[in-house]
Amino acid sequence: MIATMLIIMVVLLFLNFPMMIPLMVAPLVIMFIYFPTLDPMILMQQFSTGIEAYVLLAVPLFIFAADIMTTGKTSNRLLDFIGSFIGHIRGGYAVTTAAACTLFGAISGSTQATVVAIGKPMRQRLLKVGYKDSSAMALIINSSDVALLVPPSIGMIIYGLVSGTSVGDLFIAGIIPGVLVFLCFAIYSVIYAKAANIPLANKASWSERLQMTKKALLPLGFPVLIIGGIYTGLFSPTEAAGVSVLYAFILEVLIYRSVHIKDIPKVAKSTGLVTSAVFVLVAGGQAFTWVISFARIPQMITESVLGSDPSAIYVLLMVTIFFFIGCMFVDPIVVILILTPIFYPAAMSAGVDPIHLGVVITFQAALGSATPPFGVDIFTASAVFNKPYLQVIKGTPPYILMMFVISALLIFFEELSLILL
Repeated sequence: MIATMLIIMVVLLFLNFPMMIPLMVAPLVIMFIYFPTLDPMILMQQFSTGIEAYVLLAVPLFIFAADIMTTGKTSNRLLDFIGSFIGHIRGGYAVTTAAACTLFGAISGSTQATVVAIGKPMRQRLLKVGYKDSSAMALIINSSDVALLVPPSIGMIIYGLVSGTSVGDLFIAGIIPGVLVFLCFAIYSVIYAKAANIPLANKASWSERLQMTKKALLPLGFPVLIIGGIYTGLFSPTEAAGVSVLYAFILEVLIYRSVHIKDIPKVAKSTGLVTSAVFVLVAGGQAFTWVISFARIPQMITESVLGSDPSAIYVLLMVTIFFFIGCMFVDPIVVILILTPIFYPAAMSAGVDPIHLGVVITFQAALGSATPPFGVDIFTASAVFNKPYLQVIKGTPPYILMMFVISALLIFFEELSLILL
């Protein structure tokens, strides 16, 4: 049965069908072949059940807010603000890139939106001060993956939906790992700049810094609003998504006037297209999950891979391996939808905290998104920068190595995930 399902999915992917097709077709075929007496309407109900969860409202809202800000000037204001303080130090522009990706990730929740919003303007600045194009693109791609760790991470919303874990707690738990990634990338950027003898940029005056700070104050309110509101219990993650849209609209349309009111329908259409793709994946993932659960596939896989009484560390290591490999080839949302129901019961039996598990899984999704051969952010960067695949991935190995080290720390020290809860 497992082999049949995998063959169906691989063949459909090989025929260039989008991932949503094999995700929906495979469970249908399995049901008709192995469980012909079951009513097909059960599976149809699962498709609709998958997108009924209230927490999913946060996904289109956060995407809409990110689209408004990407169209506007939020990213440039953040870049100018950070660059005015650290742009003049050795490796300052690279550190600025990592910091801006972290901050914009805390606004958008999307790695691909961060590649577009921060990558476009920052790549030119990095090239201007002497960075190789491959190094600049590698930094942008990997720094953008912090968006999957810090709130409002869309990956964490999907994990929370599948596992029933509190999305608000997941958001808070992702802050420390996200900051840790930024710090590692920042330290590496300084070392690389010295080794490569990157020239120093001009130092901004204090009056220029003050001016940039004033311009960035309102954009910096995004993460404060989202994290602060959820942490204090002022509103739920879904309500925070609605507030972020309102804040983005006020900022870009009414205050900065960088987005015209007439542009909003076009932005909303873009959001709708992305959201529809996500929701179809979620619907297919729910049907897929129901079929594999009904067929007891999770139990078969966990017994063969994990054994009868695995330790918490061993389970987390297996989760790390399977999710990392999966996200190297497939969109992280799909991997979370498929693999979480398989490993979640075994992890709970082994005593793994569900929040800690969510952070480990989301971290692997972030790592896989920027890892060859098929990390989704690699292809996003290739399209945005109009550069060949091999040039885009050339500078990624050091960042992947750092992410491996942080991944190991997260596995063995769950306090890194739970300390803020």
